[in-house]
This record gives sequence, structure tokens and C-alpha cells, in this order.
Amino acid sequence: MPDFSLLETIQRNCAISDARDSGVFSLCSLILKLRNLYKWEEHVEPWEEPEPAVVLDWISEREEFWESIKDEQYHPLPIDGRLVDPFDVETVNAHLADRNFMYGAGYGRSLKSVFFLAEVLVRKSVDQKPVVVLGREKARELSGLPAMVQDGTIIIRREQVRFFLCDQINELLPAAKKSLQHALGLYGLLGNDGLLDRQSLIEKLDHMVDEEIPTFIYHELGELQEQPLASATLKQIIATFPGSLIEFLTRAIKDVLADTHARGLLGHIVAEKNEASLALYISFLGGLRKLLCPEIGEAFFSFLETGDWMLIEQARTTCRRVTGRRAETLTALCAELASESPQKVRKNVERELLAPLGLGPP
Repeated sequence: MPDFSLLETIQRNCAISDARDSGVFSLCSLILKLRNLYKWEEHVEPWEEPEPAVVLDWISEREEFWESIKDEQYHPLPIDGRLVDPFDVETVNAHLADRNFMYGAGYGRSLKSVFFLAEVLVRKSVDQKPVVVLGREKARELSGLPAMVQDGTIIIRREQVRFFLCDQINELLPAAKKSLQHALGLYGLLGNDGLLDRQSLIEKLDHMVDEEIPTFIYHELGELQEQPLASATLKQIIATFPGSLIEFLTRAIKDVLADTHARGLLGHIVAEKNEASLALYISFLGGLRKLLCPEIGEAFFSFLETGDWMLIEQARTTCRRVTGRRAETLTALCAELASESPQKVRKNVERELLAPLGLGPP
């Protein structure tokens, strides 16, 4: 078990990150993340819904707390009698090595700081890359990223995967997507009436989580491959256009390139012929990612009729080729920041990339 002083400091830094940067999330997203943070703190299962009044009171108190600490700097971590930079994960994890815990620190959406401390469940290698699956979390911030890469190691946060899957299913159910219905049926989560059986979800959620963890691993593996969109370009765009449609487009391009790499998520699904994971992927494919690769959705519905996995493979390669060209265009436009104003580059990105997607001025 980590020293309480270390744990307390990590959680304080989590709270400071939330106080500083909770505004990077939309209102709907922020409410969902606050609800999940409440559930985590109170040990409430993802499928359980606490009384709204209780959660609203907790949110009010949390916002007051954030206001009181928003100007604090991140605190150094007490390690073996000395103070360590909170982003020095190597030193912290060396200290935790014999305690079966892992510390994480990095940056998420719009460069929001991410910190967490969690129990290690599994250490293994996938495609010659180190993978760590984490279980019970002792400290976390608002984002709750289910997967990330830290110092070349793929980290899967199993608690966050549980929340992610429950949230996605609950969010998509009202629309009754055919792909989601298909996935739920394959996982045995539908009742005789064709609707979600909540008791089955409770009983089988952990099985679903463990079955779907490989898709999170292979998404991160895809990101680790050589890509047309360099991480330096992503960082420059986030720094120049934080919280903008340009940042979101860049992140969507990066995600699609990771998923469509031959050694990425879709490549893995096709190789394993995993129909349930494919159906969930299509269900969760929304927003800009769906706009970037309509071929995947179209191929899925043809696949349901034919069972031909080659349709999915062809859609993957087509989507990757088209998205790769967009990444090259974005990289070239980003390079103009060396000589052009951000306003001029923004207009160029809107014209060359957003307008063709129906998202910017013609």
C-alpha cells in the first residue's frame, strides 16, 4: 500500500488539475464525468444511479473546493525522504515497484494534466510492447482515461473501461442503433423482448470488459506505429488552437489512423474475426471519427448480410488511405505556423479540411 502522504498528495494534484481545467469539457461531458467521479469516490457501481439531489449537492461542494485550490501549483511528491516532480513517473514507479501499484502522469484533452494511482492486475507483452492492466484506483482526476501510453508502456485502466462501456451503452440505447443491438445480442444481454436486460448487464459486465480490453490495447498499439500525423504536429495544434474544432479534428484523425493501422484496433478485430467487438466499435463510432470514415459503417451493414470479413478489411484500408491524405494536408498547413499567423492557418484548415466535411465555411 502506498504511503498515505504520497497518496494524499497525488489526489490533491488530481483535484488541482480538475480545478484548473474542468472547463475543457462540454457541459454534458462535464456532468457525466462528475457523476462518475462521485461514483468512484463513493464506491458506486457504474450501473447504479444515485439520487440526483445527492449528486448535485456533491457537485456543488466539489466546485466550491475547486475554487479554493484553483491557484495552487502541483505539489511535489514525497518519495524516500525527498520531493519529486509529479511528472517524474519513473522515479515514483521505482518507489512503488514492490507494492504492486502504478502511478501515472501526463496530459489529456487540451493538455489537461492527468494523474492516477492504481493497483496492478496484469503485466504482459502484446506485439512486443509492454502492457499493464490496472485494477482498483486509489487516486484519479476527472478525465478517467481508460487507456494511454506512458514511457512506451500501454496502460489499461480497467475501472475506467467498466464506466466507459456502461456509459456508452446507456447513452446509445434510446437511439436503438442496430449495431449496438447486434453487439448486445452477441454478449447475451438482450431479453426475450429484444431490449437490454439490466440484470444480465450487471452479471456479464466484467466479462464484456475483459473481452473488450484487447480493443483498447490495439488502439494504443496502433498509435505507437509510425503514422502520417506526428505527435509534434498534434502538440503544436493543441497549443495553438486549444479546445477548438481544429484540435478535435486533429485528435479524430490521430484516432482513426491508430484504429485503421494493420496492427491497430480494426486490424486486430478483422484478424480475430471478433464480431461483437466490431459491432461495439461501429456503435461507438461517432462525431468527427464517423465523418472521417463513413466506409466503415457502410461496410458493417453489408457485413451483417454477408458475413464477409473482406468487406471490413477493404473499408479499413480505404479509410486509412483517405485519412492519411488528410493527415498530410494538416501537417503541411500546421508547418505554415512558422511563417503565417494562427488566424491565417485556421482559415486554411477550415477551407482545406473542415469545409469538405461540412464543418466549416465553403
